[in-house]
Amino acid sequence: MARRCELTGVGVMYGNNVSHANNKTRRRFLPNIQKKRVWVPEEGRWVTVKITASALKTLDKVGYTAMRKRAAK
Repeated sequence: MARRCELTGVGVMYGNNVSHANNKTRRRFLPNIQKKRVWVPEEGRWVTVKITASALKTLDKVGYTAMRKRAAK
């Protein structure tokens, strides 16, 4: 299962752990993915989405169909 937001496409980022001695080792920055059921009034049904917490805030503000249109661009 990919750690990727279904609406925004945000995925894992990579970087370095840097020690006090300035040794660098690779690490991963994981997105804050949440599984959420969203009511879609246009379709009259619940939709389950894997979405980041920041995208969930936007979803509450603009709605599911508007987010889908933004994602299609």
